[in-house]
Amino acid sequence: MISLSRTLLFLLAFGLTEQAVAQADYPSKPIKLIVPYAPGGPDDLVARILSKPLADILGQPVLVENHPGVGGTIAMSFTAKSAPDGYTLAVADTGQLAIAPGLYAKLQYTPLIDLIPVSNVALLPYTLAINAKVPANNVRELITLAKSRKDPMSCGSTGPGGSSNLGCILFASMAGLDILQVPYKGLAPSVMAVLTGEVDMTVSDLASVARHAKDGKLRLLASTSAKRAPAAPELPTVDEAGVKGYSLDIWIGVIAPAATPRAIVEKLNAAIVKATKTAEVQQRFRDIGYALVGDTPEQFGEKIRADIEKFGQIIKSANLPRQ
Repeated sequence: MISLSRTLLFLLAFGLTEQAVAQADYPSKPIKLIVPYAPGGPDDLVARILSKPLADILGQPVLVENHPGVGGTIAMSFTAKSAPDGYTLAVADTGQLAIAPGLYAKLQYTPLIDLIPVSNVALLPYTLAINAKVPANNVRELITLAKSRKDPMSCGSTGPGGSSNLGCILFASMAGLDILQVPYKGLAPSVMAVLTGEVDMTVSDLASVARHAKDGKLRLLASTSAKRAPAAPELPTVDEAGVKGYSLDIWIGVIAPAATPRAIVEKLNAAIVKATKTAEVQQRFRDIGYALVGDTPEQFGEKIRADIEKFGQIIKSANLPRQ
């Protein structure tokens, strides 16, 4: 009996020691950074800007992998089921972590149970953009035009559950419009669809549409945030432009599988915060109009929790169907 107890204690101690050594040596191999959309969108952009400084700080390559589909929820499910060893992380945004719980009846993960926040990285200005040939110069004119047409206007987005999708749905619901939702595998393809006239409009991050608006290929009508975007102060908010109460604030952060050891989460958080303070990263984010955050896991968790409640209420009050 004593021998068996000693053996069990030895094995337990050996296992704990082995785990402690693994955490102390972390990272000892490349890290995967999963992106929930196709290349070219804001999540992908944030991941690729962060990957090099993170690799320099952590001493291992940070490899960006795109796993698009179903508003980014496929990537979250993949991440939640990955080994909780710090070698599979994901970039995630408001869509997958705060909007999806209220929009999907059978979501394959629970954000604050199956995933652990590492750090919120950036706040993104989103805009309502239309094809340049759509005869509307502001939100009120767009609403009047949509109501006058026999066939519904169309809005391209990242698909069910994505931030841009909810932005489109929320706009249609609050403006009293029938708008056809057209899903794409990322923001970049949805913006391209607006450029070619395949769809009439999109709700997209400012960085993805600003240069096209400057070239006259798109027209920016309003910012979706509660306040005007610092990167485009001339744009009114959708609320100011005529749809009272409309607000869609978007953020992007880094998450890990839920059982990832605290020591590894803290090391990753410190690396991300350090990366956001480098001159190169700050300049690149200024260039695209994103506001850097770099907070603690606890602060990011509180933001996710608050926004799950906020968007859940928005979805319910707008009578949006659960998918």
